[in-house]
Formats: sequence, C-alpha cells, structure tokens
Amino acid sequence: MSMRELVVLGTASQAPTRQRNHNGYVLRWDDEVILFDPGEGSQRQLLHTTVTATDLTRICVTHFHGDHCLGLPGTIQRLSLDRVPHPVAVHFPAGGAEYFARLRHATSFHETAELRVTPIEADGQRIALSCGTLEARRLRHPIETYGYRLVEPDGHRMLPEKLTAYGIAGPAVGELIRVGHLDLDGRRITRDEVSVPRPGQRFAFVMDTGLCDGVYALAEHADLLVIESTFLESETALAAEVGHLTAAQAARVATESGVRRLVLTHFSQRYSDPRRFHDEARAHFDGDLIIAEDLTTVQLPPRRVASAE
Repeated sequence: MSMRELVVLGTASQAPTRQRNHNGYVLRWDDEVILFDPGEGSQRQLLHTTVTATDLTRICVTHFHGDHCLGLPGTIQRLSLDRVPHPVAVHFPAGGAEYFARLRHATSFHETAELRVTPIEADGQRIALSCGTLEARRLRHPIETYGYRLVEPDGHRMLPEKLTAYGIAGPAVGELIRVGHLDLDGRRITRDEVSVPRPGQRFAFVMDTGLCDGVYALAEHADLLVIESTFLESETALAAEVGHLTAAQAARVATESGVRRLVLTHFSQRYSDPRRFHDEARAHFDGDLIIAEDLTTVQLPPRRVASAE
C-alpha cells in the first residue's frame, strides 16, 4: 500500500529550544523516502519515529546554514553503519559542494553506503523519479538556496461501471490505460470514455527565503506545502532584511497559490506561544492549517478526484 505523509523531526530555526529540535523533515511518498534539511539531532529524532535510516532513498538540502545541514554527518555515517543496501541520492546547491564534502567526511568512518550525489546547478532543475518529478527552484536568502517540489503526473481514474458496460476486464484494462484505446468487437473504445481525469498530487518544501518568484512557483497548487514562517508580522522588516518569511506572508502565498494543506514551521526561538503563528496565518488562509510540532506526522490530503459527470 502506498503511503504519502510528512514526518516532522524538528521545527526550530537558528537555535533549538527545549521544545523544538533543529530542522528535519521526512517525506514518505510511495517508494521514495526523502529526508529534507537534516539539522543537528536529526539522527536521534528518527529514533522516535517509525522511519529508519535504512528507509531513506534521498536527501535534499536547501542550503548550507547549520540548522539545515549539521545533521548530515551523523545521517550519512548511519547509512554506512546500517549497511543500507540501496543507493541514496543527495541533492544540494552546487555552490555549496565544498561544505557538503566537509560534512560528508567530518570524521573518520568506514563508508560502505552508496551516495549518488547530484547537486542542483540551476533554477528549475528537474530530477525524474519513479513517482513523478522533483523540481528545485531558487529562493532569496543570503546564500545559495533552493526549495523543492515533488509533482506527480496527471492520470486517469477508471470507472468500473463503464468498464463493465463495455465488457472490459483483466489485462485489457491495463492495455487501455497504457495505450489510450482498445479495439473490442469492431469498435475502438478510448480511455476517456471509461475514465475521469485524476490530477497528480503535489508536495512543496520552502525553507529560508524572502518573498520571490521561486516561492510561488513551488507552492502553486500544492496539496501539501511545508513553508518557513520564522517571524510574526511585527518583525516584517527584519524578516525581509535576513531573507525569511512571516506567518502572514506564508499564509498569503498559500492562498494565492491554491494550496490545500499548509504546514508552518522553522520558528524563531524568540516566540514561545505557537498559537500566535496560527492566529496570524488564519487571518489570511482559510484552508487546512497546521502549526508543525516536533515528532508529528502530517498526511497528504485525499487526492483531488474529478467528477464523472
């Protein structure tokens, strides 16, 4: 059975707090298990979830500020310690290759895991996955930073009653889906006659950034948007100065982009009450809103299903 969910490891920003670990997020998406921005302590946080290092198939780093990458050494070494049998892809801004090399070999260890390192070299770079396309978009931050989104291609939902009416069953259904039509009893039956469109799902991950085109490109029609909201609106000027978002800005992005489920995270240690982020965001976004907490799981919303009418 396929599983699509976000496992939150940490939700703090520059400094962890007693309640919030440094960043860390795991996306389970069918056969892909992607670790985003492993901050310090991510390996230990995994122990409190149902995800193991052996499950990981891919690591994506948005940029090389410590709260987004200091967990890389431990995570990479754990892959070898556990003798993970499959290759693990790693993506990060190409301009930070030196930082990645230092983190990868921060200490002595016996490297047995196979890392397939594919840096992000350009805005809009796409990586083909079995479940869709992973796309990176440039964000606005003091150092080179990319956000990521995973896009499943649109498909079709077959209508059993129409298949039955035409006498289509068994392997013929697969052929119809694959080819787009089926010749049966002297008549050509098209896929559109026995199905409705099935929009592909979209996940977006937006970390440290000021407002820019890349933020909107990533968030566009996302079923689940994970986005930083480091500050509250009272610190809008500071947020712009240091390349971050407020809860209000993140919520407006979600509304303007047609986001279905919004997850706010990456909170400054100056705030102790998470309800302030909820209240500020709710004033600008009326969809499904979640203020992320460490070690929680967020499901992707049910798939959008087009009407059979």
